[in-house]
Amino acid sequence: MSDKQDLESNDSTTLTSLKKYLFTDIDGDKATAPLSAYCFMTGFIDAVCFSAIFVWCAFQTGNTVQLGLALARLFSGQHDYSFHLADQQALCSVITFILGASIARIGDKMGCKTRIWLALGTLIQTLFTMAAAIAIWKSGQMSVADSRANPAWTNTLSFVCVGFMSASMGLQGIMGKRTNTQFTTTVVLTTTWCELMADPQLFNIRRLVISRDHKILAIGSLFLGGFLGRALLDAIGSASTLGVGTGLRFIVSIWWLFVPGKAAKR
Repeated sequence: MSDKQDLESNDSTTLTSLKKYLFTDIDGDKATAPLSAYCFMTGFIDAVCFSAIFVWCAFQTGNTVQLGLALARLFSGQHDYSFHLADQQALCSVITFILGASIARIGDKMGCKTRIWLALGTLIQTLFTMAAAIAIWKSGQMSVADSRANPAWTNTLSFVCVGFMSASMGLQGIMGKRTNTQFTTTVVLTTTWCELMADPQLFNIRRLVISRDHKILAIGSLFLGGFLGRALLDAIGSASTLGVGTGLRFIVSIWWLFVPGKAAKR
């Protein structure tokens, strides 16, 4: 009886320790690697989407302006009342981006900086990317558009693909923002460029400056993701490229479990 009680006590202690570990807030200053991977995935995913339909899954500024232009056509002299395919794709991206971002509200309940939420949220991004890969594979569409007037993706399954990609980026953007680091959202880097150029220590190259260096790293990771995403796209097609992206995101989801926790204040 005593041995059984000791075993149950040890199991309870182990579960308590595991729960405490998973629900501990990560140290944002030591999360440079997974946040850089987030920025990389922004470029990687956008390379696939933009190459096919000239719509950004992550950068919703352009999509929002495009919808404004579409509305303005109603009042032009030509009275163009058609809902252009490019505008439909932009609207799909905006709506699903917002829906994906809304999922990040789960993090408010679990703790937006806890290991468990960052790992789980990234795993959800992984599943969205996998769904996008399957959708575009089943669609039978081409990977690269010849011109803006002739997009590569036009059927229903390609819209599903755009939706899942945009939802994954919306979720990633909120999760990155909630970590409250120099990487900001990991999605929209216009602000990052502005903050980099406004940094008082921009030209102080004799020492490390986190506020500057992490922004440079974010921009470089985004650029590298776009470059490699397009290179893979030309070599293996959009479905397989998104499959690679699925694997990369799964690795990042596991990565979050090993980021050091935030030190307790004394």
